[in-house]
Amino acid sequence: MGVYESIKNAIIIGDYSSGYRLTEEALTKDWNVSRTPIREALKKLEFDGLITSLKRGFIVRTFSKEDLRQVYDLRALLESYAAGQAALNRKAEDIEVIHEANHEYEKALGQGNKDIDRNKAIVEANRRFHDGVVRASRNEHVRDLIDKVVVLPLVFRSFYWFGEADLQQSFQMHQTIAQAIEEKDADRAKTAMHEHIFRGRDYVLHHYEGGTDHDPSL
Repeated sequence: MGVYESIKNAIIIGDYSSGYRLTEEALTKDWNVSRTPIREALKKLEFDGLITSLKRGFIVRTFSKEDLRQVYDLRALLESYAAGQAALNRKAEDIEVIHEANHEYEKALGQGNKDIDRNKAIVEANRRFHDGVVRASRNEHVRDLIDKVVVLPLVFRSFYWFGEADLQQSFQMHQTIAQAIEEKDADRAKTAMHEHIFRGRDYVLHHYEGGTDHDPSL
């Protein structure tokens, strides 16, 4: 794993939490590398929207309640459109990728106790599913826009907030979306994806409003 991926992962899982200040000097010590790869990584992370620049150094991005609502509302709009387009444009290999991602999701659910490794497996399967749907849409412009609004730290934390019944429900929603895409039912794919994203939004907003923030190490 490169420096960029390592720092990005640390932000996603909360080792560098919202509001945490990042400097080149500290990061070179954390990751035992020179300043050049750190500097390049910080530029990419700023472009990803995960950090914002200060007069000196960077800070891990924080989100207001309204930021969160707007991000998820936009994501619902974009991903539901992508799901509808996927139903019209998908190829056989796309269906295979989507179903394989769902299989990995189900496999991760069966691992039992909630821990960080299980959560990583669920998040990765979830990412592969959504990426598969977007890829099947055959619309690179939509892919670029979605990449800017999928805030990975929030996605990661939302799976800690989910109970087992919620995780199973999310899996069932994936199954419904996959079936609609396979059957070329664009309207159903759009509607199911829209509801799926809104459910995630409601969980994030609920825990934000309640001041609840689980430590991913727990």
